[in-house]
Amino acid sequence: MQQARLFETSGPVAGVDEAGRGPLAGPVVAAAVILDARDPIAGLADSKKLGASKRAALACEIRARARSWAVGWSDPGEIDEINILAATMLAMRRAVGHLAIVPGTVKVDGNRLPDLIFGEARLHGEAIVGGDGKVDAISAASIIAKTTRDAVMEYFDRIYPAYGFAQHKGYGTALHLERLHHYGPCDLHRASYAPVRAAL
Repeated sequence: MQQARLFETSGPVAGVDEAGRGPLAGPVVAAAVILDARDPIAGLADSKKLGASKRAALACEIRARARSWAVGWSDPGEIDEINILAATMLAMRRAVGHLAIVPGTVKVDGNRLPDLIFGEARLHGEAIVGGDGKVDAISAASIIAKTTRDAVMEYFDRIYPAYGFAQHKGYGTALHLERLHHYGPCDLHRASYAPVRAAL
């Protein structure tokens, strides 16, 4: 079997981050973003440290001004089948694979890298703990991942209105746990998570 060649590392940097590893319901969503160094975006930061309105405004700027951005996700069925860590790596790989520009380096928030071999090309990767607060491209990815996942959960709130997904986005809040035990899990819940198993 032919070994994948390492792609040129002098190309653009793609930042990658995810949202939704901890919730009891919904997908885990990853984003990959290549920023334009000639058109910097002010105010980029870890999405968790931004208010919802600021996050939404920055997400619009990123989508309009980045050289390329993409999202990928793993649904609850995949999470249950392969576990949340593997599903997160898969979502990240999908996001990178959907970029319109091939990055020279992929910088990922955290201490693990997804599979970065695509066909005959192997992309250079770097895992950075706390990268969403250190690297603008990762900050941008965290914002796109978070706002995308929030929008997905608000959409599913209309399909499964009993659970309050628009409020808690699938996290294990008191309201969510109360609704989960009252109504039982729906198709959006992650059956491999202990609180959901307990409600089955």
